[in-house]
Amino acid sequence: MIFKPKAFLFFALLLSVFGWSQSKIQVFMDLNKITDDQVTVLVNVPTTSASSLLYSVPKIIPGTYSEDDYGKYIVDFKAFDAKGKLLNVSKMTENSWQIADANRAKTITYKVNDTYDIEDTHEIFSPAGSNIDKGKNFMINTHAFVGYFDGFANSPYELTILHPAHLWGATAMNDLDASKKKDVFATSRYSTLVENPIMYSKPDYTTFTIQGMEILIAVYSPNGIVTAKSITPEMKKMMTAQKNFLGDFNATKKYAVLLYLADNSKPDAAGYGALEHPTATTVVMPEALPLAELQEQLKDVVSHEFFHIVTPLSIHSKEIQNFDYNSPKMSEHLWMYEGVTEYFANLFQVNQGLISEDEFYKRMAGKIANASTMNDMLPFTRMSANVLIKPYKDQYLNVYEKGALIAMCIDIEIREQSNGKSGILDLMKQLSKEYGTEKAFDDSELFAKITKLTYPSVGNFLSKYVSGPTPIPYVDYFSKMGVTKTMVATDGNLFIKEQAPLITIDPNTKEISFIPYAPLHPFLQKIGIESGDILLSVNGKAYNLDNINDLIMWSMSLKENDEVTFKIRRDGTEHTYTGTALLPKELIPGYKFTDSTKALLKEAWLKG
Repeated sequence: MIFKPKAFLFFALLLSVFGWSQSKIQVFMDLNKITDDQVTVLVNVPTTSASSLLYSVPKIIPGTYSEDDYGKYIVDFKAFDAKGKLLNVSKMTENSWQIADANRAKTITYKVNDTYDIEDTHEIFSPAGSNIDKGKNFMINTHAFVGYFDGFANSPYELTILHPAHLWGATAMNDLDASKKKDVFATSRYSTLVENPIMYSKPDYTTFTIQGMEILIAVYSPNGIVTAKSITPEMKKMMTAQKNFLGDFNATKKYAVLLYLADNSKPDAAGYGALEHPTATTVVMPEALPLAELQEQLKDVVSHEFFHIVTPLSIHSKEIQNFDYNSPKMSEHLWMYEGVTEYFANLFQVNQGLISEDEFYKRMAGKIANASTMNDMLPFTRMSANVLIKPYKDQYLNVYEKGALIAMCIDIEIREQSNGKSGILDLMKQLSKEYGTEKAFDDSELFAKITKLTYPSVGNFLSKYVSGPTPIPYVDYFSKMGVTKTMVATDGNLFIKEQAPLITIDPNTKEISFIPYAPLHPFLQKIGIESGDILLSVNGKAYNLDNINDLIMWSMSLKENDEVTFKIRRDGTEHTYTGTALLPKELIPGYKFTDSTKALLKEAWLKG
């Protein structure tokens, strides 16, 4: 292939304008020039005497536990010398390219495809993916756009992004350029760049400060349904409660929440949730979610990611500290990284009065039920260390269920042994002082360290129930706090009865109907709906097969006494029925506080 002089002049101009340096890795992107839904990336090559040099993008990133191979989305990889002459490049793996004559290499270029509009072709978790929507939105998870040269991952990085003036880049990083069309970000090394996502969109953000921490809430809502202003009061309330719960634990000065709301009327992000970073969280949620339900979901998922500042960001093993993006070795301690984090995301809410004690017990009971569907005899440390391969990867979701329950039981054990004076948050603070962000522990030494900082009974618990195969007797641990297993009432769903659906879909017409002869809930019967009715709309919104997920999400967000209007068709005639929702009640296994002699201990556990 012959290099075109016009292209060379473009690259030469870049080298001149941006002052290309060989002492740091400089990366350039122009979001104004999008071709075939791709962003072109230009990277300078560091000075080396080596005859060849390897450039890689991540196979896996911190915070995820799947091999996603971001190199699949990079095409047209080229390397050039100082005169613009093409150098030989060989693709070595799915995620790496070897540059020949590296001592002559000046720049590399390649094009990046995004993942949001092709989600049916891969399994990348949306908050870890990317979006390229020219003139509207760019979700730049930096690991999907920028790689590292072998031996130079600890070199300083400088990222320059040109963008339309009407788009603004939301990030926890500081923009070193004052212009409205160009941003410059600098980080000390590649891993820091990877931990700093950027979302470009029409400016829609709020900022507020909590105990010296600046919080940025940025929202991209493609149809303008949700604004940053509309969710900020609840976010501020939640994050204030988190800071109050943590006390002086965290010293982060700026934290960004980047919320991408997916438009599911077209190919778009569909993996809802969030991904944590030391100073940021990327969140993906459906735009169609009712505001109240969105706020409820954000309370849970953002609080979980925020608590990752405790672990693994402040307390982690050498596998995390020296993370290998392409040949990762996983830590044994997902019970702590994800489990303690998930436990805190629930504990802080009851601690700060955001949920009731009964709601907290209900959530823990739900985790027990979910964990019971997993392999309860598989040692958690073994599953964690091998989580990237089968059969262990199939047990990964248990980190949010049994992992949180492990943390709860450790908390209870410490509370009991200390007569309520300390708990697992105190343990995390001690571990943070012992290690911290720059000092990692050996996987094999953590249990001994925890035992030394707490009690022998905690060490016995870790040995028996975390690294051993014995199922945890949750009833025994709850009883230490005066909480007893019982049956509790909970709100059910209008479209489900005794775990069986009450609605079905005609694949030919796409219409949703109430299953013929199925016994409907009393509320539906009371307002006039009958089995076999075809459901046309709810509260004025039409539903069919194409948006049935929206209907399910609406039903999950429905509250007692909400006004509801159904339009149905029966025997060819349309009818409208309106009423005040009365949700069905169900009895499920749960827990209640019953032993008043342990009231003080229970208060220390949940409120201390």
